[in-house]
Amino acid sequence: MSALIPAEAHGAVSEETSPQLSGSWIRSSFETNFFHDDLFVDYHFPRGSVERPGLVWKRAKDICPSARFIVDGATRMDVCQGELNDCWFLSALASLSLHRPLLENVVPTGQNFHKDYNGCFTFRFWQYGEWVEVKIDDFLPTQKDQLVYLRSASREEFWSPLLEKAYAKLKGGYLALNMGFPHEALVDMTGGVTEVFSVARLPSDLTSFLERLLKRSALINCANSQGQLEEKNEFGIMFRHAYSLTGVEKVKTEHGVVELVRVRNPWGRVEWEGPWSDLSGPEWGQVSDEEQKRVERVSVEDGEFWMSVPDFRQNFEMMEVCHLSDDTLSEPTATKRPWHCTMHHGKWVCLLSAGGPPQGGRFWQNPQFNLTLLEEDDDPSDPELTCTFLVALMQKHKRRTGVQLNLNLHIYKARSGSRYLSSLDLTLLQPVLSLPVFSQQREVVLRGSLAPGHYVIIPFTAEPNQEGEFVLRILTEKGNNAVPADKPNTDENSPTEPTSPTQPLLPAIETTRSLFKKHCNSKRCCRPAELLNLLREAIGAVLAGYEDGFCLEHCKSFVALMDSNGSGQLDWEEFQGLWEKFRKWTYIFVKFDKNKSKSLDYREITPALTAAGLRVDEFVIQLISMRYMEPDMTVSYPGFLQLLLKLDTMIHKFHLLDMVGMGTISVNYRQWLHMTMYN
Repeated sequence: MSALIPAEAHGAVSEETSPQLSGSWIRSSFETNFFHDDLFVDYHFPRGSVERPGLVWKRAKDICPSARFIVDGATRMDVCQGELNDCWFLSALASLSLHRPLLENVVPTGQNFHKDYNGCFTFRFWQYGEWVEVKIDDFLPTQKDQLVYLRSASREEFWSPLLEKAYAKLKGGYLALNMGFPHEALVDMTGGVTEVFSVARLPSDLTSFLERLLKRSALINCANSQGQLEEKNEFGIMFRHAYSLTGVEKVKTEHGVVELVRVRNPWGRVEWEGPWSDLSGPEWGQVSDEEQKRVERVSVEDGEFWMSVPDFRQNFEMMEVCHLSDDTLSEPTATKRPWHCTMHHGKWVCLLSAGGPPQGGRFWQNPQFNLTLLEEDDDPSDPELTCTFLVALMQKHKRRTGVQLNLNLHIYKARSGSRYLSSLDLTLLQPVLSLPVFSQQREVVLRGSLAPGHYVIIPFTAEPNQEGEFVLRILTEKGNNAVPADKPNTDENSPTEPTSPTQPLLPAIETTRSLFKKHCNSKRCCRPAELLNLLREAIGAVLAGYEDGFCLEHCKSFVALMDSNGSGQLDWEEFQGLWEKFRKWTYIFVKFDKNKSKSLDYREITPALTAAGLRVDEFVIQLISMRYMEPDMTVSYPGFLQLLLKLDTMIHKFHLLDMVGMGTISVNYRQWLHMTMYN
């Protein structure tokens, strides 16, 4: 399968086109997963698309009575491709297996077919800044008692085929894994940032370049897309097939030192047949047994082989590198310190923050981010005092929504005394760095090297008013300060914004501790009546009159929505969470209450919700008007807090239940009653 061609190019079913994944709606039903004969059955896994005559779904212990989750450690040798064209995923998995902490984050240890076995297995994947759990049963497709898809070299070992099934569930089914990009799988399994290189354009000292990448714990995949799908060239390298680059060594021979790279075919077979071949390379006869042992050379057809650096250049065209940051490779014993990362979530909103390209006249509307590069790199080979960095822009939910935006990035030098670039600034300035073309890939990456200083990053789409969500990540060697730039009200093209308060309105949480102690009960918790007294005193002290509208019913709702253990009261930790939300939302309420009436007009509700990061459609606005608005079509201050807490909490609960990001959930009878009756 192709390392560099997406599934759609060959008509495969994927999340991009699958009808079951389009839209975002809740399927309210009492249907749920349950245990059959005391073993878990995942009725939500999409089996249907791969059904065929002779295919039988069997539990692992029915395939092999002595089944084990992991045999002698999870290694790259446990990844042998089956009938799916998913070598892009398998090559990423082979790279991941070289880093035990990373693999154990995706494949939690302690799972087995003996103690506490119940037929359920759990795996973890990174999705837009968060790790999500995917649970599956251990039914696997077989034909003639053999696994149809991924398998381990050991018949008893099942961690790798179960992981493939979990990833298939995340993406919409096994067929969604036909064709893809290794860097997408690497990001999903590491939370890293990937770059795609043309091998021909890599530095002349390729060995040193690869060594620096591997020392930073980068994961590397490579491919040759110059021929027909999975045909071989004269030396056995398959076209449009993803390989893992797992090592680089300077090997001592009888005639001097030779620079070699170690490559693995995820099939577990079909190796390089040129010089330094495992099976027919006479060059190994010039290398001592000790040296061969040092580089772990094995003379068997296991999919792994060595080749010279010049041969690598000639036989591979593209290389994908996954960079890990300090938060993705943070085990306490790690000696390799990779990149430092800052991450921000953002949105392009029609007529508000979706300005489109620079030539469109509304470019200034796009989100802006301040980047402060702090210290130059520690690179003695670089005479310039610069900071190397990566800026990665990822569009969210691309597969789930089917929306494919064309993305780009511009980086500008910040103007003296200003961290935000106005429309006038942008007509006078040229970007210091930008991507050469727009791209529909899920994530685009811009590599740069600039002097320490202040810069502004502007992510944008090819057309104005294209809505979407994104994640922006900045990776630097020495750390960076990257924050969203607040849009001032001085731009002549800006729509009128309500006046912002000059300082926080409600006091910080530390100052409310004494009030909490004053009003809490003997269990150091607040019931609704006690919370009512606390809020009236705390809010009335700084916003006189705003406390008048609070009633016991409001506080019952506040408690129910923040109560994490069903106790009917809030402890100090739960109250802290509630108070921090109220501080943020009170600021927004006063900001949009232009006439100081202590209520919001119906026209102010939508922008206020947007400012709080809660985007809703017209249907939800209609529901809000019926449930939360007064007869005069306004929402009071307590009603506004209740509305935002309810909306924020229910959205959060939905995403917790939507473990695979498919935009639908199923709940059982008890869950349904709990969500509807206690909130």
